[in-house]
Amino acid sequence: MPDHLILQLEAPLMSFGDTMIDATGPTRDLPILSAVTGLIANALGWRRGERERHQTLQERLVMGARLDRPGTELRDFQTAQLAKSDEGWTTRGRPEGRAGGANAYNSPHIRERFYRADALVNVAMRLEPAADAPDLDAIEAALEMPARPLFIGRKPCLPSTPIKAGRIDAATTLDALKRWPLAESSGNAKVVRLIIPARDMAAPYGSRPIRVADQRNWISGVHAGESELCLLHIERTQFQRPESMTEVIS
Repeated sequence: MPDHLILQLEAPLMSFGDTMIDATGPTRDLPILSAVTGLIANALGWRRGERERHQTLQERLVMGARLDRPGTELRDFQTAQLAKSDEGWTTRGRPEGRAGGANAYNSPHIRERFYRADALVNVAMRLEPAADAPDLDAIEAALEMPARPLFIGRKPCLPSTPIKAGRIDAATTLDALKRWPLAESSGNAKVVRLIIPARDMAAPYGSRPIRVADQRNWISGVHAGESELCLLHIERTQFQRPESMTEVIS
């Protein structure tokens, strides 16, 4: 059976990008394909300019996600008076400067950003073809010892637990997510929300097909492209129990 890598995404604040309108940046409750691609690329130490590598990785990535703990949505209303001399922090090892004429800095910069507070998400991912570089072993090693600081969505969203959770052999991402134990702090909800790629298997009974704008055209540098996904709500009793975790980890 295919080898899957399990990622655990947990942080005080996380952001899973959705379609942005003007200066309002919403968030989904589950991560999208381009976000996980960028997370892996950052761990591997790739530069943003290595566009072909990012594009190939995104095309190879097959992933499903499970919302163990929904958390709550948090709205951050931001207003800042920026000067041309102000510099921004980056993960590239050097500060980010600003351009534009003097009039561009007369008014404050106003925007809204939305986050998921105190959420926990598990992602099951594999690569097709599995043998191409980077393989799951390389990605697992990079997540354990990342080349740069990792964040979940936006730069302030630092993970509170290790992102690499483990490996499991499973026929599909749905099978991997059902066999991987729910987090002990996942709460008492009777059902758990999941998304899986429609290409991974025939639509499971009770699922709802959805189309999500979850891809980035890394060559052109813009978000463009949709995936066909299946949205499911599965009863908690159908998941592996936490005390049997050693039975499913390869």
